[in-house]
Amino acid sequence: SGRTKDQNLSFLADALNDVGVQLRECRVIPDVETEIVEAVNNLRAKLDYVFTTGGIGPTHDDITVDSVGTAFGLPVDFHPEAVKILKAHYAHTGAELNQARMRMARTPLGASLVENPVSKAPGFRIENVYVLAGIPSICQAMFHSLKHELVGGDPMRSVAIAVYLGEGTLAKGLTALQDKYLDVGLGSYPFHRDGRFGASIVARSQSPDRLVAAVDEIRQMIRDLDGEPIEEAEA
Repeated sequence: SGRTKDQNLSFLADALNDVGVQLRECRVIPDVETEIVEAVNNLRAKLDYVFTTGGIGPTHDDITVDSVGTAFGLPVDFHPEAVKILKAHYAHTGAELNQARMRMARTPLGASLVENPVSKAPGFRIENVYVLAGIPSICQAMFHSLKHELVGGDPMRSVAIAVYLGEGTLAKGLTALQDKYLDVGLGSYPFHRDGRFGASIVARSQSPDRLVAAVDEIRQMIRDLDGEPIEEAEA
């Protein structure tokens, strides 16, 4: 419906890249158990890691825990350590640990907990599936608690160069450069600024040296086409 603005996806993409794990696919799934089960099983079979956010709170529509349990064919019950964490937290705050809040101590059998430094109710992991909270500040804190478990390569770096030339003018040269630099991803993104058409050329690679070499050739290609390369961003 657009009611909830997703801040978790952009955070996870950046945070995963920082530990050398590349985001390959994202899905927005409704609170429908069959769809959650299908997505979890499909993604965990083909990806190194799967992260879910949201649906692990105390209300009736928080169905992620049960859905992930179904995906793995596991029963869901109270996790002893999660129960201890919640009891200690609510004893400290003085708030009532009622039946609804106790739901946040439930996990599929055999799950390991993901620490929640913010509001204490933990997330959990089963095999390569991490189940995190949906509130952005809590999701981020949970990720920082678990990121030491992730095994990745070098971070992906990117450089963007803008030019006031059409993509049709750039296409031949970019194709040749992509064939030469197979370990550097090249993308062209058209724009219209200040009444002029142009394109942003984005180069991405896990190899800093190859990225620099490819970008140098992109700049020279632009100059050879009587354009002026405009440095936009580097990450």
